[in-house]
Amino acid sequence: MIRIVLYEDNTKLRENLTLLIDGANDFIVCGAFKNCDHILQQTQELLPDVILMDIDMPGTNGIQGLRIIRSQYPDLPILMLTVFDDNQHVFDAIKAGADGYLLKKTSPDKLLEYIHEVYEGGAPMTSSIARQVLHLFARQPSDKNDTYHLSEREKEVLQLLVNGYSYKMIAGEIFISIDTVRSHIKKIYEKLHVNSKSEAVAKAFRDKLV
Repeated sequence: MIRIVLYEDNTKLRENLTLLIDGANDFIVCGAFKNCDHILQQTQELLPDVILMDIDMPGTNGIQGLRIIRSQYPDLPILMLTVFDDNQHVFDAIKAGADGYLLKKTSPDKLLEYIHEVYEGGAPMTSSIARQVLHLFARQPSDKNDTYHLSEREKEVLQLLVNGYSYKMIAGEIFISIDTVRSHIKKIYEKLHVNSKSEAVAKAFRDKLV
């Protein structure tokens, strides 16, 4: 079972999301909270496989929660589910380390599909958000003096990320374990100075790394 923790301040929506996710065969909601005030402690205690999180919450909001989790759990899949589709919220979430970004109008069946996708190492996004991400990062200044020093294997893995492969698909494509894929991706993030797959893909496009 894939363990999910929810952060959503709307009580009715939080309850509905819990019912939806618990009703699916592969998932179980092991915690649901109205804000991120105690997110680090809750993550340590509940050990989720995926965090599904709103942005605008009272107290510690989603962006702040993202930064807290990323400081201790750099590989934990975090999927934003929000009403915000403006550039600033999208940019802030991706820079803070969100692995995916969905709008709340996403249909229930697609939401379950996207949760599974982010668990497998994907970076699901509402299509309009994906276009924004590429445009936003394309406009960021590039440091032409930084060659990043990616190994040939890291470039190969990065190319597959750009092609939309999940961690599992990358492992199968180049005949390595998922743990080895995670190790390569962690090094890629460090060398590119990024916090998420979406940011890595955008930088790869911008700086023509693949």
